[in-house]
Amino acid sequence: MLFSEVIGQEVVKRSLIKSVKNNRVSHAQLFLGPEGSGNLAMAVAFAQYISCEDRKEDDSCGSCSSCVKYNNIAHPDLHFIFPVATNKEVTKNPRSDLFMQQWREALKDNPYMSLGQWHRHLGIENKQAIINAEDCNEIIKKLSLKTFESEFKVMIIWRAERLFHSAAPKLLKILEEPPDKTLFLLIAENSEQIIQTILSRTQVVRFKKLDQQSMEKKLASKFTLDENKLNYIVRMSAGNYTEALRLVEHSVVKEFNFIEFQKWMRMCFKKDVVKLMEWIDEVGKIGRERQKSFIQHALQMVRECLMINYGVGKLVVLTGEERKFVNNFSPFINNNNCIGIAEELNKAYYNIERNANIRILMLDLSISISDMLKKR
Repeated sequence: MLFSEVIGQEVVKRSLIKSVKNNRVSHAQLFLGPEGSGNLAMAVAFAQYISCEDRKEDDSCGSCSSCVKYNNIAHPDLHFIFPVATNKEVTKNPRSDLFMQQWREALKDNPYMSLGQWHRHLGIENKQAIINAEDCNEIIKKLSLKTFESEFKVMIIWRAERLFHSAAPKLLKILEEPPDKTLFLLIAENSEQIIQTILSRTQVVRFKKLDQQSMEKKLASKFTLDENKLNYIVRMSAGNYTEALRLVEHSVVKEFNFIEFQKWMRMCFKKDVVKLMEWIDEVGKIGRERQKSFIQHALQMVRECLMINYGVGKLVVLTGEERKFVNNFSPFINNNNCIGIAEELNKAYYNIERNANIRILMLDLSISISDMLKKR
């Protein structure tokens, strides 16, 4: 990862580059910053810069053998330790090495990922991942070996707060007296949760929340967003790029749900079975989570229609296009059918969660709603 790919944090970048040029790289550094600030991304970019074979004035070259391996998160002198727990594939004695493929995939996909996103990637949402004694032993073992290609061996410990209390003492000696040309980069969000004996052995590099200008530039280059939506996402994310990505995804999904709901209701009203079957085939391809999200959106639209019918339209929070559609559609949602439609939608959501055949389910649901829309 290049420094230019890390969002904002220009003061930190300049400081790290200067430390390399002056040959004053501290052997143990703690990159401390809030979620979405880019401390993990910066750690990888810093490690790549140190190992680059054709280092530029303010960044890695990006094309040498070392940089290519760093871009693939596959450099032999770059090591990672991160919180893990047992899952379906690893049922006992979990350690970072056993999840390295998943880690590479997750890191390349989003170097700004949160701990919760990592949990979901591993399928361990209901567990507390930790950095255990097995991983601490691996750190000592790996760093006792000579470097393969680069001048430095780099050990990145992501979410150092998750160091298990009985495992942390194993690292004290190697942190204080590391092998020659060894660099520890600890990544954390909350220094109060880090064991004091670990904290005292590191040089703290503090990250601030991302500035609005850098966020806007990055989001505008990555997504097609109108100015109002871009400003809203930047403002609501409050310097947290992880949250900004979540808001963008939510916005895209919401727009998809609204467009597809309009199509669906028009086809249901006309009872156009041929077009409904074609539409259902497309819905069958979007995945179970998106299908559940669509049903939730449909329930919300029914609720908004009822609020307009009962004269409390001021409480409806919708965009211009959404409100226009709901105003036109609301006469077809009334006392005679609202409960029945809501019950059918809730039943569909329940059955989607249980892996029902989506094509049969949606066809049955569409026919039921088509009949109920005729009730006035």
